[in-house]
This record gives sequence, C-alpha cells and structure tokens, in this order.
Amino acid sequence: MKVVILAGGLGTRISEESHLKPKPMIGIGDRPILWHIMKIYSHYGFNDFIICLGYKQYIVKEFFAGYYMHTSDVTFDLKNNEMTVQKNTSEPWRVTLVDTGLNTMTGGRIKRVQEYIGNEPFMLTYGDGVADIDIDKLLKFHKSHGKIGTLTAINIDQRFGVLDIAENGNISAFREKKASDKSVINGGFMVMNPEIFDYIDGDDTVFEKSPLEEIAKQGQLMAYSHNGFWQCMDTQRDKQLLEKLWESGNAPWKLWKD
Repeated sequence: MKVVILAGGLGTRISEESHLKPKPMIGIGDRPILWHIMKIYSHYGFNDFIICLGYKQYIVKEFFAGYYMHTSDVTFDLKNNEMTVQKNTSEPWRVTLVDTGLNTMTGGRIKRVQEYIGNEPFMLTYGDGVADIDIDKLLKFHKSHGKIGTLTAINIDQRFGVLDIAENGNISAFREKKASDKSVINGGFMVMNPEIFDYIDGDDTVFEKSPLEEIAKQGQLMAYSHNGFWQCMDTQRDKQLLEKLWESGNAPWKLWKD
C-alpha cells in the first residue's frame, strides 16, 4: 500500500524557517520532519511513498537525490574514476516526488497523484505531524468498517483559560482550563479508498472541506481514535518542543530501532 504525504504548502505560520525551505524539510535533530514521518510508516512495513510537492520542491528532490550517498560509507578511486559503496544504511524506500503545483489546494494535490496510486486504497497524511500511532491497528480498523475513509482523531488540550459564554453573550465564568476542555481534530494518518477521487474536482479543492464533508454526510468517513502522543510542527514553539523530545533520547514517535 502506498503512502501519500502532503508536503507542498507554504508553511506561513513557521515563517522563521519556511522562508528558506518547505516546512516538511525543517529539521528535528539532523533530519527533516518528513524523514521522521516516513520512518513511522516504514517501521510498519510501508515503504512506498508518494510525496506531493509545491513550495521550494527542488529542496526535497535534492535531499532524496543525495540520500543514498549521505547514508552510506563510500570509497572513491579518483585515479580510475570509480566509486564503491562499502556500507549502505539507507532505508528500503521507494519515493515518488511529484510537483503538484505552487498554489494547489490539498485536494488538488491528492488528485494530481492519482495516476501514481492507481485503483487501490492508500495511506495519507500531512508532512508536519508525528505520532506514536500503531499503523497496523489503523489499517485493520479501516478494513473492518468498509467505508471510503478513515482519519485519525486526536484530542488536544486547550492551551489557554476558558470562557463560559451564554447564548445571549453573557460570560458566566472565566476560569482555568480543565481536563474536560478538549477539542477533537483530524490528526492526519488517514486511509482512503480510491472512491475518494470522485469527490475531488480539481486544483482548487480543499480536501478538508467538500470531499471529507461530503463523505461524512454520506456516512462514509470513520474516526480512528488515537490517545497516545501526537504533535504537529505548526509554529517555532512546536519545533522547539519536538527538538527537546528528540534530544532527550525518548521521542515518543521514535518507534524504530537505530
């Protein structure tokens, strides 16, 4: 099964770094967050990736073009113009990099890679979020219900204090957040059947709007609840948190062994 990763956006909310590179190429440790996401899937045996590019797409292509060389021990025989790979430690990945346009919306990017997916179910996620999710259980859940799509539902804590507001606009309480003050969001890590392409019109289609809203209305969208670790890299604050976890040696999303 192929894994589609959306990696073409501008990343304006982390512009401190995204003005130089696409957000999925912003590093956690010495590797981009895109690599971390791919390692999660690879841990469960999913090694065939289709990456939807757009903004500064050449940077992603250059990373993978040199990846084999950078992760191997190499001997160069300059006299004879020969190169011998002594030790290859690169992953068994097949990576298809597709320029899906600079201003294409998320749905349009998915539609543009349909020819590389074919008529089969596929994994789908965003290029800026990591989790300690069990991909095998996610796929098992998707297969069990037979619907068009499954997304991973994440409970996120409220970060700030909470206002209790009555219907007429009166504030009845101004209080600190409680454990019950949570929002459920789409955390990515989706599984889609090929029928989803029928709900995407073209480049201007926002996947999270008409396609997902329509299949939800038809009872064809299911939520897989993930109660473990999940974190996106939306801001510099998020990046610093992920960096700190990685440097501690106990990053929750690091399911693989070195």
